[in-house]
Amino acid sequence: MMRKMTERVPLFLLTMLMIACDTVFDVHPYDTRIKGETDINAKNIAKIESLFKDRDTLIIAVISDSHQWYNDLEDEIADINRRDSIDFVMHLGDITDFGATQEYVWARDRLQRLNVPYVVMQGNHDCLGTGNQTFDKMFGNNDFSFIAGRIKFLMINTNAIEYDYSEPVPDFSFLEKEAVTDTSLFDRTIVCMHARPYSEQFNNNVAKPFNYYLHNFPDLLFCLYGHGHHTEEHDIFEDGTIYYETASAEKREYRIITITKEGYNHEIITF
Repeated sequence: MMRKMTERVPLFLLTMLMIACDTVFDVHPYDTRIKGETDINAKNIAKIESLFKDRDTLIIAVISDSHQWYNDLEDEIADINRRDSIDFVMHLGDITDFGATQEYVWARDRLQRLNVPYVVMQGNHDCLGTGNQTFDKMFGNNDFSFIAGRIKFLMINTNAIEYDYSEPVPDFSFLEKEAVTDTSLFDRTIVCMHARPYSEQFNNNVAKPFNYYLHNFPDLLFCLYGHGHHTEEHDIFEDGTIYYETASAEKREYRIITITKEGYNHEIITF
């Protein structure tokens, strides 16, 4: 009798835990059900394209790699909000560490405090676990574009390793389509990505063809990327096209880029 009672104890405890699990656990970290705002990029792109369709000057804040540094991200957002000249914000990816849904929610809820529209790219950390599905629901496609001030902004997924080379990353079909779409609506191009060519994330077998495709777009001004957590700039292909890296939130730096008809200038902001 004592033996049978002992065998029943683990089952009893497990049952009690299951009954109480709604008070112990919120959701599985990789549960892709999302409460709150979704399809954010499409909504904000509609605002950006409407507000800045014919604008001669654009002032953009570029941030990246906020990961788990939520306090730093909050300070970064507060610094941007103090500047009433910013038109919109671009986050170049890695808003999470492990691609967990709750991380996405934490980052989104902070980014929603921005006073201006924003778009978010997918970083390599954002691909982990069920991060791809969560990103798709919360923000949308990981290859997308928009036009503001007659400039096409190409936002290209370059996280090839995280896709295990099972999908075309970067997607040349997307680039081909974008090169011939609405060409009457833009005169210049800016290309954004999370990981640059010749980084460990990029599919470096196609780095040179990637560069060739980019130069099919009208007047390529420059490229933007994150991933490396530092503020740097490189002429990677030695062809005059500068790749500007934006630091992580932990480094407490971001970029402000001002684009006019005559060209552009960039400023490194420390907060």
